[in-house]
Parts: sequence; C-alpha cells; structure tokens
Amino acid sequence: MTNPAFVLPDGMKGIGAIFKAVNQGGISHELQEIVGLRASQINGCSACVHAHNANLVKAGETTERIAAISAWREAPFFTDAERAALDLTEAVTRLADRSGDAVDDTLWDQVADHFDEKQIAALIMLIGVTNMFNRLNASIKEPAGTSWT
Repeated sequence: MTNPAFVLPDGMKGIGAIFKAVNQGGISHELQEIVGLRASQINGCSACVHAHNANLVKAGETTERIAAISAWREAPFFTDAERAALDLTEAVTRLADRSGDAVDDTLWDQVADHFDEKQIAALIMLIGVTNMFNRLNASIKEPAGTSWT
C-alpha cells in the first residue's frame, strides 16, 4: 500500500504544520533526530530508524553517539538535557508499559530543568508525530531506505 500520508494529501498538510511548530520550539535539529531515532527504535519502524540515522550522519553526529542511542542510559555520550529528552521519549512512546502517570512528576522536573515550556511542547509534539509516522510505516511495512521526496 502507498503510505497513507500520501494517499490523503490533506494529512500531509497537517503533519507539515506540526513539524513547522516543532521547528519553532527551539530544540536543535540534532536533538529532534535523536528523539526521533529513539522512538522509532522502540516502535520497530525500520524506515524511520534508517531516515533518522541518515539525518544524524548528515548533521555530523558521531557514530559512537548514534550507535549508543538505544542504550543511552549506560552510554557516556549524552548530556543531561539529552538524557531528559530521551527519558521523556521513552515514557511518551511506551504509554502502555506505565502504571500510573505516563510522565511522572520526577521526569517532568528533570525535563523542566533543561527545557523551557516552548521546548517541552516541541519535544512532546515531535514524539507524538514520530509515533504516528512509526505506526503508519510499520502498518504498511514501509522498507528502510524509502525516499519520500
């Protein structure tokens, strides 16, 4: 099946608006890609994992950091702010794995120590739209390396 985002072009307009908002949120492109890669790894979206990895390479990210994103808790390559964003990514992506609040107060405090409200809004919107793309791509078995341009 053709990707639903292309079958229904008005959907792409909405997705484009979300990405525009995320880009206005004040988080770096590299952090956006790190967050997108982690969510995509969790969801098993090969097309998105491939795309985020390629985008990180193109942005000049080190192979050590890219390779360690799936094991970020144990890896020494990430800042405290990146760790907070990755922790938030996992919490929001793994909603069904939580008992109680999806994002507990401790994690909110951690995230707020590093990001302002606008940046947090951008992170949450980015995590949400990444999860949506992961579900679309996984549903139709979008292969890694697919070009959407």
